Amino acid sequence: MRIVVIVFAALLTLGLAAFGVVAAQRASAPAAATASRAPAATSSLRTMLMAAPATPAERPSAAAQAAEPATPASPAAAASVSEPATPAPTRLAQNAASPPAAPAKAAASPSSAAPNPPPATAIPPCDKPDALGLSRIVQIDTTGGPAFGTEHFKQYDFLREKEVVLTFDDGPWPENTPMVIKALTDQCAKATFFEIGEHATWHPEISKMVAEAGMTIGSHTWSHKDLARNPYAKDIEQAKKEIEMGVSAVHMAVGGPIAPFFRFPDLQQPPQLLEYLGTRNIATFSTDIDTFDFKMRKPDDVVKSIMTKLAKNGKGIVLMHDFQHATAEAMPEILRQLKAGGYKIVHMVPKQPVTTLAQYDEMVRSQDKYSSSNNTRPESSVVKTISE
Repeated sequence: MRIVVIVFAALLTLGLAAFGVVAAQRASAPAAATASRAPAATSSLRTMLMAAPATPAERPSAAAQAAEPATPASPAAAASVSEPATPAPTRLAQNAASPPAAPAKAAASPSSAAPNPPPATAIPPCDKPDALGLSRIVQIDTTGGPAFGTEHFKQYDFLREKEVVLTFDDGPWPENTPMVIKALTDQCAKATFFEIGEHATWHPEISKMVAEAGMTIGSHTWSHKDLARNPYAKDIEQAKKEIEMGVSAVHMAVGGPIAPFFRFPDLQQPPQLLEYLGTRNIATFSTDIDTFDFKMRKPDDVVKSIMTKLAKNGKGIVLMHDFQHATAEAMPEILRQLKAGGYKIVHMVPKQPVTTLAQYDEMVRSQDKYSSSNNTRPESSVVKTISE
């Protein structure tokens, strides 16, 4: 009996030992498998963490990123700025801090674009910093023949305090008119010239010079006749002829458009002729300030006359004569004193040019005693330089 118990105990011990070995082997297998997979899992997790965007708590704000000092770019990087680099995934505010894109090439810069010519009513640039210059350009619509100049016409008083319109009668005339134009040009100033038709036919090169200087040109009859006296006072057709031949002659001398501006000689303005000018859409100009410079022989007297009357009147359309040598000599000082006195120059321009009438154009042509009906070919086909 004792032997049976010993054998049973031994078998039980062996069974328990065998069970322990199997259990141990089963327990060690999962651990080994897990241990063999750990490096791969760790690597995948690191990759996921690196690729994932930062959480809101970890991501810097846009303001903070914009405040970060930029790393100075190398010359090579600057040269390749048109080739953008791949942005870092976490720098989401980088675009907000990037500089604005360059303008499209189609939009040319002002320096490279061809400048547009300024409109006729624009104040031209002045390259003289201390010049008097222009303060304003006024466009006159001459429809219906409006009349200006408060000495005779009160309705259209368009000048502001200290504003001056310079006007000149009786030109063009050699030496004097060019002197006046030079003085005005030196000060970047403009004026209106009421030219006598006959004078313009005698000196068309001066009329052209006045126009090329940017001045406004009107007319002042054909031969400076007082149209309020006979025979013109009794014969309106003769008066019209005096007016219209003057318009045609000045237009021919300039060789281009002139203003529908007219001034009566001696400021004598018969009502029937004012009415006629209205039908022609030609404006009449009297004056605000008559300098009476035609009575003066000294430039200083001309300067004194205009400045004294301006001080009293405060502004005005000023009547002078580029035919007068004293006036031509006085012009630089007149302009200097106008600037010193705080006066401003206003330039008048027409809305539309004057239209001449064919019958009076022909009358002006017939005044040329040396014209020939044979002279119909252009000069270039008649005269040719063959040696020089």
